[in-house]
Amino acid sequence: MLSFTLRSGAFAPYLSATSNTVASQLKPLVPGLVSKADAVLLDLKRPFLCRESLMGQAPRRGAAATAGLNVLSTIRYAHSDVTIPDFSDYRRQDVQDSKKSSQSSSDTRKGFSYLLTGTTAVLGAYAAKNVVTQFVTSMSASADVLALSKIEVKLGDIPEGKNVTFKWRGKPLFIRHRSSKEIETEQAVSLAELRDPQLDSDRVIKSQWIVVIGVCTHLGCVPIANAGEYGGYYCPCHGSHYDASGRIRKGPAPLNLEVPPYEFINEEVIIVG
Repeated sequence: MLSFTLRSGAFAPYLSATSNTVASQLKPLVPGLVSKADAVLLDLKRPFLCRESLMGQAPRRGAAATAGLNVLSTIRYAHSDVTIPDFSDYRRQDVQDSKKSSQSSSDTRKGFSYLLTGTTAVLGAYAAKNVVTQFVTSMSASADVLALSKIEVKLGDIPEGKNVTFKWRGKPLFIRHRSSKEIETEQAVSLAELRDPQLDSDRVIKSQWIVVIGVCTHLGCVPIANAGEYGGYYCPCHGSHYDASGRIRKGPAPLNLEVPPYEFINEEVIIVG
């Protein structure tokens, strides 16, 4: 280490300037001698020596100096006392040697990375599936609600030509016992006349029974049975007319009355739901 210190006898207690050159791995120190510095001539006529005045009278070659009042100023050109971290414990054995090519172990390292990535993806997908399943299950109907999702209806209590209303899943349910004349009339309707074309045979399981949800497809009103221009259902709120098959024939409603899922247990009993 080379050090140059400039002091003035009269001002030594107040003024000092030092320049240090420190060797490091980045900038090694070359042994040698600093050439003789120019003579330092202090102008004692000046009442006060500041940093600029001192630097103006300091030697111009051999060393650079900084000054301050009662402060030791040091210049470090590189850090030689900092130890480079050793990451050998975190590196694979195949890549410990920095002078050896790592291409020979490339396939092994890639294989491990692919295996780890694939395993993480599978576990993540499985966890996501469980979360979604539990979330959907929590939003589904409870057991007591599901128990009411189906109703059993005895058809023998419904006379021919009449409509009976039941409550199913909080909605009105229309079950109509159609007469032979009504069946012939509905089966003879051309699809070209219908706004929402559906054959009567596609809306019933047995022709004498029509089962529909009693909610108007316009704005959700409840139609009146055995009413309207077509003798089926009529919604007085906005004037939608349905026939005896529950098909829209006139008015603002865009679709036919919905047919719920149902099945016949026997000739006298059906289960809706």
